[in-house]
Amino acid sequence: MSRKNRPDTDVIHLGRHPEEQKGAVNPPVYHASTVLFPTLDTIEAAQRPSDDPRRMVYGRRGTPTSFALSEAVAGIEGGAGCAITPSGLAAVAIALLAVLQSGDHLLMVDTVYGPTRNLCNGMLRKLGIETTYYDPLAGAGIATLIRPNTRAIFMESPGSLTFEVQDVPAIVGAAKAADHEVVTLIDNTWASPYFFKPILLGVDVSIQAGTKYIVGHSDAMLGTVSANEAVFPRIEKAAGDLGILTGPDDMYLAQRGLRTLAVRLARHQETGIALARWLQARPEVKRVLHPALAEDPGHALWKRDFTGASGLFGALLHPISRDKLAAFLDGLECFGMGWSWGGYESLCIPQHPEKLRTARPWTEDGPLLRFHAGLEDVADLIEDLEAGFARMAAA
Repeated sequence: MSRKNRPDTDVIHLGRHPEEQKGAVNPPVYHASTVLFPTLDTIEAAQRPSDDPRRMVYGRRGTPTSFALSEAVAGIEGGAGCAITPSGLAAVAIALLAVLQSGDHLLMVDTVYGPTRNLCNGMLRKLGIETTYYDPLAGAGIATLIRPNTRAIFMESPGSLTFEVQDVPAIVGAAKAADHEVVTLIDNTWASPYFFKPILLGVDVSIQAGTKYIVGHSDAMLGTVSANEAVFPRIEKAAGDLGILTGPDDMYLAQRGLRTLAVRLARHQETGIALARWLQARPEVKRVLHPALAEDPGHALWKRDFTGASGLFGALLHPISRDKLAAFLDGLECFGMGWSWGGYESLCIPQHPEKLRTARPWTEDGPLLRFHAGLEDVADLIEDLEAGFARMAAA
């Protein structure tokens, strides 16, 4: 496996400003709105541009709590900076609003996260921004879809629900070859920047729902938008102009999650692959959708560009009745049914990509289940699924 986008170190650095921490291991949690200035000179200086990224002028503009988190995330992303938002969807919205304006054209991958599609079809359309959904497997062929007014290409790899792996370098190459600026963005939540570093492959903007693996404990909402030196000032300005602010306690929980990101992802990966291989052998399963499996259509691209896999994958069952599906799902004890993922708990929910796709319709028959492998013992998880299949057969 290629290691070219491996982090220089597995240590997540937080709190590299000991003068603000007075020896404490963790960065301080600042609950702040007003910041006081002792003199007229200092308050006037605070209103002038500054090269100091950690300057405190007002709570909304940043505190040592937000500075520590944004610096750490930018560091593992390989970006020039990072904006912290209250959710993953807010991160997507900030990024798109930062690089698009009325009259622009957006190329959006057809396998994108559902709420991102809603944003494109709703708010962006009202603002006069046109969206074209493209086949996630387009690769370099996306060049034929770039128009004179195309200003951004948005990727998500692997894709939501169906886990197609995109040829990110080929798409970036097509964007850079255009005769006008085309900004490339990617939702990098599945792998996190620990297993995939799109900015180092030439992508301009890397977005995460930090709610998932960065927070990692299902107890806080968070988003991150990291960008290269050319684009980050636009991201930072958009976040500031819109007054986007994340609570200090949620940022503290994200800092805590970052410290264990490496060890948690190793466990999620190990358990996810074990479950995927076990499901491959089940007669009830038509196909497992997991790019780390050699049989997966996206495996070669995943192996080339990624350094690991998360715990999220899909399994397509052979056609069954709703009653049989309910018998399988309703009695699960280790797997919960609920939205989101990335926490310590395993999840299993039915998905319906056929209701969303337009450029690459989903035509497979049979229920599609999305699994998230949590941190429980894999033997317990397999026993739970085995009992579910037994209930399915008996229903």
